[in-house]
Amino acid sequence: MRIWLTVAALALAGGASAAPTMVARLNSDSGQVELSEAGRPVLRYVARTIEPGDLLDRVTEGNRKYTVARSDYLHPLYGLDGEELTRDWPVDHPHHRGIYWAWPEVGYKGELGDLHALQKVFARAAGVPRLTSGAFAEVRAESRWMWDDKEPIVWETATLRAWPETAAGRFVDLEFALTALVDGVTLARRGTELYGGLNCRLNAVTGQQIAFHTDAPEAQPRMAWADLSGTFPGGQGSAALTIMPHAGNPEAPPDWVKYDELNWFQPTFPQAGHRYALSREAPTVLRYRLWIRRGGPIDEAAARAQWTAYHEQEK
Repeated sequence: MRIWLTVAALALAGGASAAPTMVARLNSDSGQVELSEAGRPVLRYVARTIEPGDLLDRVTEGNRKYTVARSDYLHPLYGLDGEELTRDWPVDHPHHRGIYWAWPEVGYKGELGDLHALQKVFARAAGVPRLTSGAFAEVRAESRWMWDDKEPIVWETATLRAWPETAAGRFVDLEFALTALVDGVTLARRGTELYGGLNCRLNAVTGQQIAFHTDAPEAQPRMAWADLSGTFPGGQGSAALTIMPHAGNPEAPPDWVKYDELNWFQPTFPQAGHRYALSREAPTVLRYRLWIRRGGPIDEAAARAQWTAYHEQEK
């Protein structure tokens, strides 16, 4: 098992008066969870449901059904210079919400719900998130996926862990454990061929470049990553977000999907043409590392080194 350091353990090691550098706190005003380093914001996890408010007046009539209250996602994700990398409530696709884990085809009882576009099935908080401050800042949040907003069909545990900034940048590790609460729940991409999984809607980027990499099938290990770089609003120069799916994910490596005009990209799950059945006996676990850094398009040698470090970290 991975060795986690608690605030109490850090106090014993470094003196009771030592304050943790990495902090996770529940904002009593907003109800959202904020992760920070030495007072600088790192990310916010939207734990409390957010209503669309006056956005309803600004979207087209055809988009109003997607302008739906929601929670259980990550926004903002901040760059190393404090810029907001992600975007929430875009008028063109009001259901897009920063970094969110959702599927456009959730199958149950012979019907399809759309967790991605917030139709028929919704993730609702189950209790108060558990927070850790210290060597890292972490939020562990539990949610129920509610069919017709009434019947619980999936239990979700989302763990978001932010590490201190280094010369290489900052790493944020994501883990999602999904357990069916009823029989017959499946996940699929749009039409089973298009998008679905870990979705990333970013802010408008000047000079945007999106690059995907997956090693050849015969490679051992078979590395995969995606990278989006450019200048974000409020940034002091070029910045980048790299996503590394864990090789232990089911059906790895993923396909990659992007929509350049939306500043949107993702590693997909499950594989194309497949409806993935969630189990009631054991969770399906999906893991990803976000690498936030300054600079332009990713260097392959650096990506390989960081991919290896991610997979070799202590367990």
